[in-house]
Amino acid sequence: MSKSINKASLAGLVIALGIIYGDIGTSPLYVMNAICNGKVIGEDLIIGALSCIIWTLTLQTTIKYVVLTLKADNKGEGGIFSLFALVRRHGKWTVILAMLGGAALLADGMITPPISVTSAIEGLRNIPRLTNISEMTIVYIVIAILTVLFFFQQFGSSSIGKAFGPIMFLWFMMLAILGLHHISDDWHIFKALNPYYAIRILTVYPKGFWILGAVFLCTTGAEALYSDLGHCGRGNIRYSWIFVKTCLILNYLGQGAYLLGFKGQVWHSAVKNPFFELMPQWFVLTGIIISTVAAIIASQALISGSFTLISEAIKLNLWPKMKINYPTVERGQLFIPGINFLLFAGCIAVVLFFRRSSNMEAAYGLSITVTMIMTSCLFAYYLYVRRVALFWVGLYLVVYLTIEFSFLTANLVDKFAEGGVVTVMAGGALFFVMFSWFKARKIKNRYIEFVRLEDYVPIIQELSNDRSIPKYSTHLVYLTSANNPKEIEHKVIYSILYRKPKRADIYWFAHVDVLDDPYTMEYVVQTIIPNEIIRVEFRLGFRVEHKIQYMFRKVVEEMVQNKEVNVVSRYESLSKNNVMGDFRFIVMEKFLSRDNALPMYERLIMRAYFILKRFSLSEERGFGLDSSDVTLEKIPIIVSTIPEFNLKRISDN
Repeated sequence: MSKSINKASLAGLVIALGIIYGDIGTSPLYVMNAICNGKVIGEDLIIGALSCIIWTLTLQTTIKYVVLTLKADNKGEGGIFSLFALVRRHGKWTVILAMLGGAALLADGMITPPISVTSAIEGLRNIPRLTNISEMTIVYIVIAILTVLFFFQQFGSSSIGKAFGPIMFLWFMMLAILGLHHISDDWHIFKALNPYYAIRILTVYPKGFWILGAVFLCTTGAEALYSDLGHCGRGNIRYSWIFVKTCLILNYLGQGAYLLGFKGQVWHSAVKNPFFELMPQWFVLTGIIISTVAAIIASQALISGSFTLISEAIKLNLWPKMKINYPTVERGQLFIPGINFLLFAGCIAVVLFFRRSSNMEAAYGLSITVTMIMTSCLFAYYLYVRRVALFWVGLYLVVYLTIEFSFLTANLVDKFAEGGVVTVMAGGALFFVMFSWFKARKIKNRYIEFVRLEDYVPIIQELSNDRSIPKYSTHLVYLTSANNPKEIEHKVIYSILYRKPKRADIYWFAHVDVLDDPYTMEYVVQTIIPNEIIRVEFRLGFRVEHKIQYMFRKVVEEMVQNKEVNVVSRYESLSKNNVMGDFRFIVMEKFLSRDNALPMYERLIMRAYFILKRFSLSEERGFGLDSSDVTLEKIPIIVSTIPEFNLKRISDN
């Protein structure tokens, strides 16, 4: 896989255009509009801002992501959780960076669809007959488009996805042609290619540093370049980016040259958008349609990316188990109803709260800045783990943390009070979910008691042969969290021997080990006592669906073919006719015992965990088990026993 991701093909280049460039590709709809809003147009402002955009696309998108970060591929896969999986065994603290970055990226998914679609629909005001179209009419159109978009997520995007590439190619060509058509409005615009003017506006221009909050919007889709590495391949991304970046810069230069014709005037973004002003009148309606479709594609890509993000988080135990559907056979195509509804509700709330794209700009970009900072830290640690010279690791951190903290500072100061608080609250809530789920598991695991399996093998054998006890099942299968094959949870032994003795012919212990690479599917069988006690360990990548019952059946079939196990029922009447015995999975549903004396902090974490657990999938559904073959047992979690107290007996006389 590592070799194939370096190759580029014509089909791959077209697919890359359709999948990964929607967000960054639709940024010309609102970036210059956001920079100029409420400001007096002047050469210093326009050329300085354009220089910031060009060098942000160069330093942040091209060098950081396209050249450097794409090298950190996890068996061909990318994204912040794939990067975390590469380094988590070397530094446990990296989980906090991954959770912060993942939560911020998911929060960004609630802002990108509204601002992209709203910016496109607001172009209707450039049509003479629709100049006075009301704000609420635009809001209703945007809500209708988003509703249809989210409704169709359940069917997958494989059929319409094939058209995404050609449509986005048309979009980028439109950007380039419109930009080229207006560059001649003022040839001085080419001074923006000189980084001197970027430095000048940030240091000399009054309050120039704070325009970085709006400039940052030009690179918000850069994280998608890395997240979609597995879908497109490194070679296709790098070659297609040359075309995309050229088209983007040409359009920005065209908008800048057009704006220089309004020197001395205050620009009101609610009235005019320089993007649509570039279009000749006869083309406006066509341009709006193409812009809207491009915005929908950008939203589609981000929504699909959110599904993948949460799927990875679930496998890495950073998010509650949720129902995942696979609408098509295409690799990577998945649909999570709960996340789809969460994003839909968030997008609709953003549209109703902000109404205008110019207002949404205040909330946009802040969360993705946090994701980029976390990616920088994780990538620097990845370089350190790969034994890259400390000088280069340090240089990378100094350069990119300086750039990204500058963007973060500008976003916080310039946007927080005007709407940035919305994404901070959304991202904070999502981080709290991840942190609570992760931390609660750590608290529970501290108190899980493991025992030596060999100490209980004789008594389990005796139980299996004790005909005075009714047979519970021919085959009993327990899911165990014990990483050591010589150990087993005490609660499993308690379930077999003490709770209600469970006599079976063969006892199976199944363990799932989630690996740091994405698509591995392996298993190891350890026969503890032939035809009596067997342990199966599944080694699955963090993107593999946990269809444990199906996988277990395949393991048993292979073992039967190899004559490693006899699964025929041992009842005399059934054995004569080679009738296979039944399989019963025992799933333990945990609850918090009242016999606990937790510190306040841990008590709050555990309460949050069990609230989240009510909305998550049950254990059997999470592991892909058929409920008809499952027995649920309630097991108390005693994470901290209450202190001893003196209880005295007195005489009843």
